[in-house]
Amino acid sequence: MTALLMTGFPGFLGSALLPRLLARRPDTRAVCLVQNRYLDAARDRVRALETTDPHTTGRIDLVEGDITLPGLGLTPEVRSALDTVTEVWHLAAVYDLHVTHELARTVNVAGTANVLDFCWSLPSPGRLHHVSTCYVSGTHPGEFTEDALDEGQSFRNHYESTKFTAELLVRQAMSKGLPATVYRPGIVVGDSRTGETQKFDGPYFFASFLRRQGPVAVVPRLADPDEVRVYLVPRDFVVSAMDHLSVLEESVGRTYALADPNAPTAREIVDAFAGRLGKRVVWVPMPAGPTRAAISVVPGMSWLLGLPAELIDYFASRTTYSTANTERALADTDLSCPPFSSYAHRLLDFMVEHPDVPTNAMV
Repeated sequence: MTALLMTGFPGFLGSALLPRLLARRPDTRAVCLVQNRYLDAARDRVRALETTDPHTTGRIDLVEGDITLPGLGLTPEVRSALDTVTEVWHLAAVYDLHVTHELARTVNVAGTANVLDFCWSLPSPGRLHHVSTCYVSGTHPGEFTEDALDEGQSFRNHYESTKFTAELLVRQAMSKGLPATVYRPGIVVGDSRTGETQKFDGPYFFASFLRRQGPVAVVPRLADPDEVRVYLVPRDFVVSAMDHLSVLEESVGRTYALADPNAPTAREIVDAFAGRLGKRVVWVPMPAGPTRAAISVVPGMSWLLGLPAELIDYFASRTTYSTANTERALADTDLSCPPFSSYAHRLLDFMVEHPDVPTNAMV
C-alpha cells in the first residue's frame, strides 16, 4: 500500500481535504505530520472523520514531527517507514498577516525547504502538492496570472513575502525535475453550503463591524468600493478543486489560482452582509494609507473600524487574478467557484450562531 504525507493537519483545509484524497485513492494510507502541541486535536479530528467518513477508518496515521526541523523532526525509525510515500501535501504555514519576519521565514521558507528535501529523499521523488496563495502577487499592479511569480513586486507583509519565497523554492525544484503542482487559494472563507469555518478573519471583520452598529452603518471607503475586488473563495471549492486537479497528469508542473473568477467588489461584500443584517450603509471616504497608519498608532482605532491595520490594504488593492488554468482544467467537470452572493448569508448566519469561533486558528 502506498502512502501520502500531509502537513497542516488538523487545520481548516487539511481536515476537509484528507477524506476526499483517501476516497479517490482506495489503496493509499495517509500519514499526517503533526507538531506535538496539535496531537490531541489531530486525534480528535481523526476520530471525527472516521465517523463522518467511514472510508478513512484505520487509514490515517499521525506522526510527531515539525517542518521547521531538518528531516522534518522525524526519528530514523519513522523516517524509514515512509519510503512508501508517493505524494506529499504541504499545507502547513503561518497565515498571520502580522507575523514577524523571523517566524514567517522559519515556517514558510525553511519549512518548505525541509519538505522539498524530504521529497528528494524518497526512493522515487514524491509528487509535491504545494499550497501557496494568490497573494504571492504582493502589490503587483493589474492582472497577476497563474504562470507569473517573480514580477519585481513589493510585499505588504512578511506573510506575502515568505510565501513568495517558498513558491520560488518549489519552482526551482520543479525545474530540477521534481513533479509538483502549486495551488494558490484566494482568501479562504467558510463552506458555501453550511457556512462552517474554524476562524473569523478577513471579510468577517467587516461583518463584525456592521453587527456592532445601529440601523445605519458607517463604513470606511478605503478606495472605490465598486472597483476593488476581493478574492474570496469558499473552503469546499478549494478542497474539491485540489482533489480533482491532483490526479490529472497535465497538472504536474502547473500552477492553479483557486479563486472566484468573478470576485465580488468591496461594495458587494458589505451590501450582502448589511442586507442580511437589515442595515443601511453609509460610505465615508478614508484614504487607505493614512487610515492604516492611524490604526497602527491610535489606541482603539482598530476596534472602532472593525479592521486590523494589516487588512486595510486588501480592501484597497487593485490587483486582479487570472484563473485561466483552473477554469480550463475544470471545464469538463461540475466544479466551479460559487458566486459570493449565493453563500454570503450562510457565512454570516454561521458567524451569528457560533460566537465562540476565534478570529484566528490553525489552518
